Parts: sequence; structure tokens; C-alpha cells
Amino acid sequence: MRNIILDCDPGHDDAIAIMLAGKSPKINLLGITVVAGNQTIEKTANNALNVSQYLDLPVKVYKGSSEPLVKAKQQIAADIHGETGLDGPTFAPLVRQPESQHAVLYIIEEVLNSEQPVTLVATGPLTNIALALKLEPKIKENIEEIVIMGGSTALGNMTPAAEFNILVDGEAASIVFNSGVHVVMVGLDVTRKVMVLPEIVDRMDRISNKASQLFVDLMRFFNKTQKEVFGWDGGPLHDPLTIAYLIDPSVVKTRLMNVQIDIKSEQSYGRTNCDIFGMSEGPKNSSVCLEVDIEKYWRIVEEGIHQYD
Repeated sequence: MRNIILDCDPGHDDAIAIMLAGKSPKINLLGITVVAGNQTIEKTANNALNVSQYLDLPVKVYKGSSEPLVKAKQQIAADIHGETGLDGPTFAPLVRQPESQHAVLYIIEEVLNSEQPVTLVATGPLTNIALALKLEPKIKENIEEIVIMGGSTALGNMTPAAEFNILVDGEAASIVFNSGVHVVMVGLDVTRKVMVLPEIVDRMDRISNKASQLFVDLMRFFNKTQKEVFGWDGGPLHDPLTIAYLIDPSVVKTRLMNVQIDIKSEQSYGRTNCDIFGMSEGPKNSSVCLEVDIEKYWRIVEEGIHQYD
């Protein structure tokens, strides 16, 4: 089993990532840390609590950073994820609460004290991870790898250059990629290929358990906003591909390369400059996902939902 901390900003696709990680026999979910991103920190924390409560997962939730390291304003994605950040489902009254310990301090404590290496999985902006690495560099010795959903070798989804999670806090992303810890970059090159088309929603609906109901409620709203914003019949289910990779690494094909974050220009801020052809002398700090087995991905999602039978 892989020991993981899931750092997220729920978010519809983050919620499915929580679902996949929560009961996978290949993953030991140590804790959920939350960052502002798809919505404000209060809303993303509530969403993580709602999902874990609904799925009856015995996992603690820790609130983290409410704003980027340097940028003056927090950017959110209400046009995609709605007013709550998780519009669509109706949850029972929330009885769970976040832990009093800050997410960054929890990450440091958990990693330092773990007998086995910990994998950090980040499906939102990288603010919490960057702060933990800076505050206590010793944690690098016990991090197996950092698996992120973010970036692209080509075009972004918020600007021509930048993907959302990197754009929100490019300075944090730069810290993480240059930390010396190996990064697995699950970016738009692969996540744009796993579209939640109506037949996928219907396929998961036929499972008929509480997890499939949550999947359907989430994805129907998600697809509605994706249609309104991008014109797609089914939106890309980005974040769970990080968990699918941990469950079965063969779901993606990667290439080792140097990746640097553009934090200096105005027009291309947040670009993940991926040295596919080895033109720089920089260290090969990242395994960048370039291909995905789409059918295998949906089988992993389907099997993950069945874990809640």
C-alpha cells in the first residue's frame, strides 16, 4: 500500500479523487489537507468534510492556505464548480469539523513521523506543499514522490500558457518542482483525454450504490458547466488520474524531463516549461504524463466506486 496525503481543493474532480483513494486496497489515505483553489478555503474544507462524511471515510481533514504565496488575490473557479465549489449533490447536515492543526504543520508532522515513505498527492494549487517543504526541508527525506494534477506541455486551460492549479500559485509550483523531490506531473496532456461523456455517467449510475450516486450527482452538474464554458458534452475528469496512477501506474506513459515554472513573465505566467527534447542542462526533476489508457482509467474509476458496495 502507498501511504498518501491528499492535498486538494474540492472541486468536483477532487471529490472523485477522494472517493478513489478512500477505499482502495492499494492506498493508505493518511489525511486530507485542503487549500483554496476551486473555491475559498472555507468552502473547499467544507466540501472535503462533506465528501468524507457522505462516504463514511475515517479520515481527518486539515485546513490549509487561504491565499497564494505571492500573488495578491486568490483566484477561484466558481464558473466550473459553482457557488459552493461542489454544486450538484445535496448533502446531509455536516457534523464533522476540520482538525485544529494547520494543514502545513500536519503534513510536516505526518511525513517526519511516518515509518514508511509518504507520497504527497496534490490536486489543487501547490501552496500547502511548498510551505511544508520550505518550513521543514527534512521532510524531503521521507517523501516517496509528489504526484500533482497540473500543468501542460502545450496549452493551458485558463490562459494560452497556464493550467489552473499552476496559474493560481506559480511561485508555489516553482518551489515544488525545484525542491529535489521527484514530481509526477499529471497534466492536461492526459487529463483532457478522459472526458466524462454521458455514457460514462450512465455506466457509473448502473452500479447503484452511494458512491455511484455521488458520482452521478457531481458529474451531471460538472458536465453542465463544462458545456456552458467550453462547449463540451463531457468535461475532463482531471484529478482522479493522480489516484489512478498510484493504483495502476500503467494507466499512463511518462517521460522523465526537466520542468520549470514561468513566474517572471506577465503573458506566460504559470506555464510549465517541459524540456521534452532535453535541451537544457537542468536536472530531470519530473516524470511528465504524455499518454493515458482511457478505458483502463474508467475501469479503475468503476472498480473504485464498487469498493463502496
